[in-house]
Amino acid sequence: MRWNWQLPDWPEFRFDADSIRAAEEQFLKGSGVVIGALHHLDADARDGLTVELISQEVVESSAIEGEILDRDSVQSSLAKHLGFATDSRRASAAEAGAAELMADVYRNHAAPLDDQTLFAWHAMLMNGRRDIADVGRYRTHEDAMQIVSGALHAPRVHFEAPPSDTVLLEMSRFISWFNDRAPSSPNPLPAITRAAISHLWFESIHPFEDGNGRIGRAIAEKALAQNLSAPTLTALAETIHRHRKAYYAALQLGSQSNDINVWLAWFADIVIEAQARTITRIRFLIDKTRLLDRLRGEINERQEKALLRLFREGPDGFEGGLSAGNYRTITGAALATATRDLADLVEKGALIRTGERRYARYRLAVGVVADKSASE
Repeated sequence: MRWNWQLPDWPEFRFDADSIRAAEEQFLKGSGVVIGALHHLDADARDGLTVELISQEVVESSAIEGEILDRDSVQSSLAKHLGFATDSRRASAAEAGAAELMADVYRNHAAPLDDQTLFAWHAMLMNGRRDIADVGRYRTHEDAMQIVSGALHAPRVHFEAPPSDTVLLEMSRFISWFNDRAPSSPNPLPAITRAAISHLWFESIHPFEDGNGRIGRAIAEKALAQNLSAPTLTALAETIHRHRKAYYAALQLGSQSNDINVWLAWFADIVIEAQARTITRIRFLIDKTRLLDRLRGEINERQEKALLRLFREGPDGFEGGLSAGNYRTITGAALATATRDLADLVEKGALIRTGERRYARYRLAVGVVADKSASE
């Protein structure tokens, strides 16, 4: 099989810009909604949301590659890098490095892309690794850079990247294109189009010994942010992780031709879904603030603890809803006390109950959570 970089038209990607024009417009409109919604939050709430959303991206981007990070440790490390108040929780080298990378993307999204930035990101991501020869620089090994699966004696090759001795030239061409298509340049590309091509092109070069997927997604985030002149806080990695199998299939298909309409359409759908998740999270946080303000002084410590635990689960909530048993585990309350507490929270409009007796389940009576409960 010949890969995209082996074709005579590489890297002249062909696509129909009109096919995702509606998605580009929807993304810009949604970005306005995000900015408007953020104005309803005070500074502390915005800082908290920023840490929550970016740390989610850190965790999910690593999870796509099969690496599991501790969310609380990532949040703590990220808060330190962003200069927000934080606890003294220790993070592993992997958690600290991944958090530092995304903090840099957030803070310096407007800066042009260059080799040194990518080298710094790679060094952050490979923090503590001793099995990587080329840390903070492009790969130099002579072996073919392949993405494979299956048994060692019969591997399946999903993709083979350009040889290491061509990476410097390939990356020079990619970086020049990325900066030449920025919104402030004479030849700008729309946000989703630029992010989609950036990600596919970078992954096709696969310039590092490891970490290409996470850095490639960070580049896509940077492209989206530059086109908005503000950090996007778009749940891109989280949404890709939810469609992980389709993501790898779309990338593989995109690596076989320089006609990228299918990849572009798939990526556009993912960006729109990711942005919708961000908007839902912001509205959820606004609802949380309003509900807790309304209930201040009217609920006991057990009830407050349970509500905060529910809010921590996010808009999706507990799978199947909160049960009396869950409430007892969270609060340490006796069965009769848990029953009274939950009934009181329903009466006060904090929770919605479905089912009866031992089948009773509770969800937060806010925004999308209440809508989800009503639809089930």
